[in-house]
Parts: sequence; C-alpha cells; structure tokens
Amino acid sequence: MFGNKKAEKVSGEQKAGSINIIGLGTEIKGDLTTKGDIRIDGKIVGSVKSKAKVVVSTSGEVEGDIFSESAEISGKVSGDVATSEILFLKATANLKGDVFSNKLVVESGANLVGNCQTGITQTKSILKPSLDGATERQAEKREATA
Repeated sequence: MFGNKKAEKVSGEQKAGSINIIGLGTEIKGDLTTKGDIRIDGKIVGSVKSKAKVVVSTSGEVEGDIFSESAEISGKVSGDVATSEILFLKATANLKGDVFSNKLVVESGANLVGNCQTGITQTKSILKPSLDGATERQAEKREATA
C-alpha cells in the first residue's frame, strides 16, 4: 500500500550528481564517457567526455582531449580541453594543448602551452563529432557587444 519513495530502479542512466573516481595506480586506455562528475587520480590514455565536472588531481594524468561542462586541473593533461562553462588551472597544473572555454581561471604557477579561446563568442566552438566518428572543429565566430 505504501511504497518506499527512496527505492529507485537501477537503469543504464546515472543519477544526477553521481561521482566517478579513477583511483591512484589505475590506468585506462580508451575513451571515457560519463553523465556525472569524474575525478581522475590515475591515468587515462584517451578522451574524457562528461556532461558535468572533470577533476584531474595532482597525481592525475590525461593523454587525450577533455570535453565537459566544467573542469579543474591540478595534474598533467596532454590534449585539448573544451568546457562550456569554466576551466580552473590550479598552481600545479601542466596543460599541453588548446583551451576552449567560456571562462578561464589560471592560478600562479600553472603551466599552459597552447592556444586559448575564451568568452561568450567561443562557447559554440566546441568540437563536433563528424559522420566518420572523428572530431572536427566547428568555429562559429560571433561578435559580442557590451
């Protein structure tokens, strides 16, 4: 008669707010896609795609591109980073690749080697998948007025 509202069906979809952790000493080779937040303490060789936040800790390493809503990098990334909202580069960050973000915060000591596109005019220049599975840049430039 009375159902337990806290009980939920488990499906292929992740709950909003779920957190995935790639632990220290773990290495993943291949692309990673998630709808929730992800924290990387280990190493990923491949692209990381998240509809939420990506955190690369001081011990974390990504050899590939990162696509997410927001990201916080304290470790090493060799690849492009595209965020639709905000990207934080902490003091210990070492990023070799291009940055595409609406907002960018860089702490003193962070290392960035690459090109950077920020601001409202660049939010639509995130990489789009092409028909053959590869990604291609679709830069739609618009002028911002204040």
